[in-house]
Amino acid sequence: MASTVTPSEKSPEGKQHTAPDSARPGYGQLLRTRGAWTFLLPGFAARQPFAMLTLSIVLLVQHTTGSYGVAGAVAAVTGVAMALFAPYSGRLADRYGQRAVLLPGVLVHTVAGLTLTALALADAPLWALFAAAVPTGASVPQVGPMVRARWGVKLKDSPLLTTAAAFESVTDELTFVLGPLVATALCTAVDPAAGLVTEAALTLVGGLLFAAQKSTQPAVGRTDDGHARVEHAPALRIPGVRVLIVVFLGIGSVFGGMQVSLAAFTESIGEPGLNGVLYGIFAAGNMLSGLACGAIAWKVAPHRRLLVGYAALALTASGLWAAHSVVVLAGLGLLVGMCIAPAIVTGYTLVEGLVPAGARTEAFTWLTGAVALGQAAAVTVSGQLEDRLWDGAGFLVPMGGTVLALATLVALRSRLVPHPQGRTVARGVGHREHAAVD
Repeated sequence: MASTVTPSEKSPEGKQHTAPDSARPGYGQLLRTRGAWTFLLPGFAARQPFAMLTLSIVLLVQHTTGSYGVAGAVAAVTGVAMALFAPYSGRLADRYGQRAVLLPGVLVHTVAGLTLTALALADAPLWALFAAAVPTGASVPQVGPMVRARWGVKLKDSPLLTTAAAFESVTDELTFVLGPLVATALCTAVDPAAGLVTEAALTLVGGLLFAAQKSTQPAVGRTDDGHARVEHAPALRIPGVRVLIVVFLGIGSVFGGMQVSLAAFTESIGEPGLNGVLYGIFAAGNMLSGLACGAIAWKVAPHRRLLVGYAALALTASGLWAAHSVVVLAGLGLLVGMCIAPAIVTGYTLVEGLVPAGARTEAFTWLTGAVALGQAAAVTVSGQLEDRLWDGAGFLVPMGGTVLALATLVALRSRLVPHPQGRTVARGVGHREHAAVD
């Protein structure tokens, strides 16, 4: 069980906490953190395109080829490339600084995205689309993990770290409320290529603005307290990180399966414009539960919360394939979304206790990449199922992905319990015991 901070405990800055503030560190207190808005606003703008990318590719390629299977395959190549390159981007950011990685990354992504758009409109062969999809995915800016790393610098061992994790989940989900709506509106009402063109433009502008915020990025070669940083082993060598990767793969299967299957379902009933609405309801449930996660003073250990929350996710996702009406699908989508945010928030919270500070950006990008990889696989399989079986067959993918991930989580749950050797160990929201660091 986690414990809360007592009135006598102090913040890392040496200031006394009152019981209400320490027991319930709120969003207002978080957003009053000095300098936070300088990276939050450009960070939001820079991560918005990520929520548009997959759906924009699916809608454009499906329009030019007439096949959800082909569209899903191209989107999947983008997701796989991102999943493979994201951890290396995080490692480079830890070593050389976020700005050094972002500047070339946003330029490459913009050019690659526009090239993919042009090839699709020119009815280029599939191999050419795949070739353009690789750099498009590999160069996706990892803004979310970079923002989380900046929160770590600002908050250090503050009780607000869990609130920050929840806030970032909410921010992610807000982008996934807006992104699909914007992408669908652009692709259906303006032009099939408008979604991908807008995604490239937003990436360029938002990425450059975020990279310009040099004062809040983690110091290169230094720990949070100013000491020389010790080189750590890759985050992937930590057993708990590997378990979390499987967990996040399952989450990615929900995102990918929902994107393709909702698009196919709404087209089958002659209402393609409802695609963005239904996906927005799903993402809104995610956002609302993320807000609740940050407002609750949890007294249950994070690894136990993850186990319970993920079981709920697998259960609700298993009912999607049986929904045959817009109303039922909207209700189930809302419930599935409400189950995703607690799993994401808890997963990122566990990273704080499992991974040394010098490798956390890399660890965060492994989890982000796992979502992208799971999404890519789900988009591919869902597209094939929609083409070959019945409308809605793609919803079997979220069920299979979450059930398999849950089985892995149950079997390896002990690896998510932080050990005290050589790092700060999380004992719950707002209370950390300090061991020797680095």
